[in-house]
Amino acid sequence: MTDSSRPPIAVFDLDNTLADTAHRQHFLEGRPRNWAAFFAAAPQDPPLPEGVALAVESARRCEVVYLTGRPERCRRDTLDWLAAHGLPEGRVYMRSNADRRPARFTKLEILRRLAQNREVRVLVDDDELVCDDAERAGFTVVRARWAAKSAALEEAQEREGRT
Repeated sequence: MTDSSRPPIAVFDLDNTLADTAHRQHFLEGRPRNWAAFFAAAPQDPPLPEGVALAVESARRCEVVYLTGRPERCRRDTLDWLAAHGLPEGRVYMRSNADRRPARFTKLEILRRLAQNREVRVLVDDDELVCDDAERAGFTVVRARWAAKSAALEEAQEREGRT
């Protein structure tokens, strides 16, 4: 049963929803992929104005929660980035450092857990597979299509479970 005395939750992805990863996607194009460099460059991500505006607007009516496929070891950089770019404060859910499941599995698991006792008003994410699965599960989704697509990143999200 959901707790209607608390505001609903708006869930935001980070990479290519709020943060523009274009400058670091080249680290994923070679073999082997350079994951250490990819994540080390995350603090330099420019914000995506469309996503940031939606998060700020959502914070007026909802509790903002961040749900990312980034590994837990990136937490400090992620929190610093969110604060530096004026994003609303909120809980940040990250995958464990050893979790290599596709994002569509890890994110849906967390969405369902959040929805057990709170209304999840919306999920905002750029990963089409995450969005498809969330919609099938009954969640309202906004597809973040304002960042340039990267085939290397999409493959990494699905096949390697890294972001």
